[in-house]
Amino acid sequence: MALTKMSDLRQLSDQEVGDRIVAIKKELFDLRFKKATRQEVKPHQFKHLRHELAQLLTLENERRRSGGHD
Repeated sequence: MALTKMSDLRQLSDQEVGDRIVAIKKELFDLRFKKATRQEVKPHQFKHLRHELAQLLTLENERRRSGGHD
């Protein structure tokens, strides 16, 4: 699983960006829960999800500041 590119995320609508942010936050919670209960977790998943979350939050902030577009 390669890191997501910002150019790919810019093609998403505002609604899709918001939905993806919520989904990633849930995935991160589930990963932390699995780690805490000593279930098998691939450590690189944390990095990939946090990276994509940061990109999505940046994109959302850019759109909010520029008046947004869809």
